[in-house]
Amino acid sequence: MTAAAAQVPEAGPDAPVLSLLGLGKRFGTRAACRNVSFDLWPGEVLAIVGESGAGKTTVLNCLSGQSTPDAGQAIYRASDGRTMDVFKLPEPDRRRLMRTDWGVIHQNPRDGLRFEVSAGANAAERLMAAGARNYGAIRRAAEDWLGRLEIETGRIDDMPATFSGGMQQRLQVARCLISAPRLVLMDEPTGGLDVSVQARLLDLLCVLSRDLQLSVLLVTHDLAVARLLADRLAVMRGGEIVEIGLTDQVLDDPQHPYAQLLVSSALQV
Repeated sequence: MTAAAAQVPEAGPDAPVLSLLGLGKRFGTRAACRNVSFDLWPGEVLAIVGESGAGKTTVLNCLSGQSTPDAGQAIYRASDGRTMDVFKLPEPDRRRLMRTDWGVIHQNPRDGLRFEVSAGANAAERLMAAGARNYGAIRRAAEDWLGRLEIETGRIDDMPATFSGGMQQRLQVARCLISAPRLVLMDEPTGGLDVSVQARLLDLLCVLSRDLQLSVLLVTHDLAVARLLADRLAVMRGGEIVEIGLTDQVLDDPQHPYAQLLVSSALQV
């Protein structure tokens, strides 16, 4: 992260890992995000919930570089205390950040995996992108992470297309976490999976996020997923955050009328 234009003053030791300030994004005449702001703290899981079109995924896309914001700052504090506005990083630095300190877990594993290489190569690529060159150490790390995600290490040379949907998603998680990112963006990580497969993946994500002290920004429409994984909850409607607070507090005693409707609708399903 060498660009001076991207640097902002160093943060103290108790500063958030990420501060999103006044994010704005329009698609034509539609405001997908309007003045979206929040802090994400070290080791915290923050979930963003809301109906389809609320702006949840747009927030993730702007942070991951898939979409260019029209306004706002995304202030990231690196492990050495330096801070930078991610939105102003040159593209090479942005890509380096996404290969090292940050990771993304997509709803569809096809968006997060390379299907033309083996399971082991998928897991190893992030280590190689971060500078690892010892083949034996890389393969051992890949085997270790496949095992952590309950994928038989004997399948390390198998192609992802031979895996079930749940295994593909677990492989994507292994690929993301093998490089020890500090911040992970999760977009509906259990969406589209069978209930039993979803439950086991949620258990694994819950354990890994706590054990690794990950800072996680989770987008989900499923309030049960948010309750299990998230420390805090932000409710979005029409591109704005209308309520934010501790997860149990928001779900058990929502204050905003839309949050009340959202929780009530979930209870009726």
